[in-house]
Amino acid sequence: MQSYNPPIRDIRFVIHELVGAASICALPAYRASECDPALIDAVLDEAGKFAGEVLSPLNAIGDREGARWQPGSDGTGEVRTAPGFPEAYRRFVEGGWMALPCAPQFGGQGLPRLLATAVSEMWKGANLSFSHVITLTHGAIEALTIAGSDELKATYLPRLVSGEWTGTMNITEPQAGSDLAAIACRAEPQEDGTYRIFGQKIFITYGDHDIAPNIVHLVLARTPGAPPGVKGLSLFLVPKFILDAGGAPGARNDVHCASIEHKLGVHGSPTTTLVHGDHGGSLGYLIGEIGRGLEIMFVMMNSARLSVGTESLGVAQYAWQMASAYARERLQGSDGKSGGKVPIVRHPDVRRLLMTQRSTTEAIRALAYTIAGLQDVAHHAEDAEERQRAHRRVELLTPILKGWSTESAVDLTSMAIQVFGGMGFVEETGIAQCLRDVRITPIYEGTTAIQAADLAGRKLARDGGETLNAFLDEMRRDRAAMRTADDPTVRAIAEELARSLDDAASAADAIRQKMTSDPAAGLVVAEPFLRLMGTTVGGWLMGKAARVAAAALANGADDPFYAEKLATAKFYADHVLPRTAGLAMTVRSDDGLLLALADEVF
Repeated sequence: MQSYNPPIRDIRFVIHELVGAASICALPAYRASECDPALIDAVLDEAGKFAGEVLSPLNAIGDREGARWQPGSDGTGEVRTAPGFPEAYRRFVEGGWMALPCAPQFGGQGLPRLLATAVSEMWKGANLSFSHVITLTHGAIEALTIAGSDELKATYLPRLVSGEWTGTMNITEPQAGSDLAAIACRAEPQEDGTYRIFGQKIFITYGDHDIAPNIVHLVLARTPGAPPGVKGLSLFLVPKFILDAGGAPGARNDVHCASIEHKLGVHGSPTTTLVHGDHGGSLGYLIGEIGRGLEIMFVMMNSARLSVGTESLGVAQYAWQMASAYARERLQGSDGKSGGKVPIVRHPDVRRLLMTQRSTTEAIRALAYTIAGLQDVAHHAEDAEERQRAHRRVELLTPILKGWSTESAVDLTSMAIQVFGGMGFVEETGIAQCLRDVRITPIYEGTTAIQAADLAGRKLARDGGETLNAFLDEMRRDRAAMRTADDPTVRAIAEELARSLDDAASAADAIRQKMTSDPAAGLVVAEPFLRLMGTTVGGWLMGKAARVAAAALANGADDPFYAEKLATAKFYADHVLPRTAGLAMTVRSDDGLLLALADEVF
């Protein structure tokens, strides 16, 4: 099984030449952390080594051995992670990797989200199961930073930022999946201002493990007399071990792991069922205000949705690497030109599969990093209006990245298996793990349907489409610049992009009208609209990348990377962008058949 090889060259291209790391480093917050392009490159190199040398060798072990649940000495359950995971996490913490994007006042390094996203891609591509604990801990840090009391921040954030302790999200319950209004876990107030938590939470990632001495659970629960629905939810911090007077983990809290799930993929990531309150209630501390739990938790969820987009990117990249290597080694058939057998990479359809994987993965990377750069601007630009514009753009692009990248990654990893042929169906080659692992990404942290409804409903309706229209105008301006480029390939890409932009605009008008007159009819075509937008945005970014590459070549650059970038961008424009025409037709259709059918038909 081939080890993960970090795509450092394309990562650097997107960070420096497409997004513009220099402008991000010039933001006041990052000037203080002495961030510059040289530092970014040094961090990328070290992260790549850790991903390839430490995390990647454990990927197959985690898949094969998995996390294991066993009865604890006190009658509760305990989770043991796969062999090598605890040691790898120790090295991860010692390297200061958890602290990379976190605030300096709590021990963080204060480096840009743009850099953190690139590093995160490498963790996820090398070992998705291991990376989950990082994602959830960063989400807990963000929520606690925004809404926690000074005392909670001082007590818990330094340990979370360092990675000494890890974090979780306790949201889902057996009767409350996507319908968070059905959450029944309750929080009973105590005289000392704390709460006792009672209830069961399911599908809790890294809800129990052996890689850190304490776990900080963020739990959604209802207080007595709270209104029904999501407005009655509050957020609580519940540590696995209650801290003693010196701030060290002491007595075990009344929360335990009752079981772990046996899953299709990500076997190395423990997915737990947690029970709060079997013996008097787990001790919890209110985060923020009563009734604002979901609002705060959405900070974690939005962060997690962007992170899941990066997960799909990392796994798709790794799947392409394995398929590409196999296609160069596997001898089969003739190409009609030479007398002997040839590597299957010379067969036309194998080349089509590989280039579809590569070009789409590069488009996803460009989108993920673009959003990360916008996050940096939204948090740290000096001009308030600039911050607000960037924030609105992040909100618009988040469901597109989460939905489009994850659905695409499932398709792309399936293509990688197709390149392997029959050997792809054999577990020992390792490529099947990519498909099994990535299949969860369109489901958790909000399904694709939820992302599509968010895009077609809230994001388009909130400002009458102003944010989307401004974005479409920006893409049109960039397309106009491509059309006047000296390079003929860039001009050809501009023509394909023009058609997709027209498709996106007409589909946006159609779905906006449907969501106004008949929301159910709009939701029927919301998912195709999301795919259309993702495909179009990917084409815009690949066109911008092609323009940068063409300029570099015109200025005498001899790096073959730039010619390859032109080729992948042109392939995307020719083979991926045309899909928007069919998607737009679907969105514009007025067929009410689906909603009119009787339930029995399904």
